[in-house]
Amino acid sequence: MWKPFLQWTAAFTMAVCTISPTVALAQAGDGGYPQRAIKLVVPFPAGGGVDAVGRLLAERLSASLRQPVLVDNRPGAGGALGALAVARSPADGYTLLLNTNGHAILPHLQKTEWDPVTDFVPISQVLVLPMMVFANANSPIKSLADLIAAAKANPGKVSYGSSGIGGPIHLGMEMFASRAGVKLLHVPYRGNAPMVTALLGGEIDVTLDTLAVSYPQVRAGKFRAIATTSPTRLKIASDVPTISEAGVSGFDYLGWQGILAPAGTPPAVVARLSSELIKILEMPAVRQRLEELGYEPRSSTPAEFLAAVKDDTVRYRKVITDAQIKAE
Repeated sequence: MWKPFLQWTAAFTMAVCTISPTVALAQAGDGGYPQRAIKLVVPFPAGGGVDAVGRLLAERLSASLRQPVLVDNRPGAGGALGALAVARSPADGYTLLLNTNGHAILPHLQKTEWDPVTDFVPISQVLVLPMMVFANANSPIKSLADLIAAAKANPGKVSYGSSGIGGPIHLGMEMFASRAGVKLLHVPYRGNAPMVTALLGGEIDVTLDTLAVSYPQVRAGKFRAIATTSPTRLKIASDVPTISEAGVSGFDYLGWQGILAPAGTPPAVVARLSSELIKILEMPAVRQRLEELGYEPRSSTPAEFLAAVKDDTVRYRKVITDAQIKAE
């Protein structure tokens, strides 16, 4: 009579012992994450630079997490619509955002329904984006000192092109002008391509651009790279001084891309994703591909990324306010 009962009791005890690690894991906030597909929202169109990075990381994350990671392009309003979709998603680690430093810029240029700090949990930066000041190869501006001297001699007349009002190029050049104590003439274009064409044609004096877009023109002998915005010289162009070296001490301006999650995402899930991204960004094949795209791979802890977002939010607010920049 008691034998079946004792057998059932033993089996029940063994079952509880077997599942207890899973229960403990769930209590820790991880819950065995991930257990299904993850969506990585890219708030820009397919085929662009951010999309290329997103697809590279999604492929690697799928392999390391053993669950599909699907890229979901949600373009619109300069990236604001995709960010809003993520901010409103469940905070369970199954909807992530790959965004640029525009994440810290947009709220100062337009009314967004999300806050870059309080509505998101940063997971990790994945890259930084150095930029360079370029002049036409036939221009008398051969160095940053030449540019500063020309701007001081002709306030508001030395022109620079950008890919649009309020974009990274516009803000970067305004930061440079403020730190150098000069006034430049801003000429906005609708994208990088017409801006590059304008510099080729001598319509503008200089521009600030990424290496991927404009450095090939240096190799072709059509542009001159006169300074880089990074804090140290770049391997690809070690002969080009930094802006800080060239006369504007302490200048440092890097774009970035990074992955964020909705506010309230469990810390254990954030830690798991951060750990996997750090491993992925150390892979030689991943680093090589990002460098081919003109990026510098860089991972960070969630705390480091949060500090960067906060710092950029304050810095961009000041630049936009001081330069009286209004969105188009």
